Amino acid sequence: MRPSFWQRLDRFARDLTPFALTFVLLVINAVPMQIPGFAQVAPLLPMIGIYFWAVYRPDLMPAAAVFLIGILHDFLSGLPVGVSALTFLLVYGVGMAQRTFFFGKSFIIVWIGFVLVGAGAVTFEWLVLSVVNGNLIEARSAFYQYGLTAALFPILAWLFTRWQQTFLQVE
Repeated sequence: MRPSFWQRLDRFARDLTPFALTFVLLVINAVPMQIPGFAQVAPLLPMIGIYFWAVYRPDLMPAAAVFLIGILHDFLSGLPVGVSALTFLLVYGVGMAQRTFFFGKSFIIVWIGFVLVGAGAVTFEWLVLSVVNGNLIEARSAFYQYGLTAALFPILAWLFTRWQQTFLQVE
């Protein structure tokens, strides 16, 4: 029997949630904080979402969605257009490539994977921005940004896991 319109709409809405949740992280990331200097060290929240969904449900977070999130991140954060898109696509690619390794492993292993991928991504972005800027940018901000991002991964991964278990069960 063919699913009804409402069943198809429900499935579409559920399938859209990984992108939507990552988009919400992007918006949260763009909210100006009244903390001096916070913008330079703000955690890369969208990168957490991209990595998580690349590892656990890449079927619901296609590369085009990752690219769009990256372009929007560039516009909202004032970075040269394409820098975050390229960085996020690299994170996505590595996450997808390592899916089989992470399957059945403990959360700590997945977190270590994110820590390593995040370090590479932040370093890559720092190098690209230094080249675009024409001189080396202060690395301390990138280091703090990376540390905050890695520290927030367990909290967001826990929330995403609960979301996935509740709303994205495979039928």
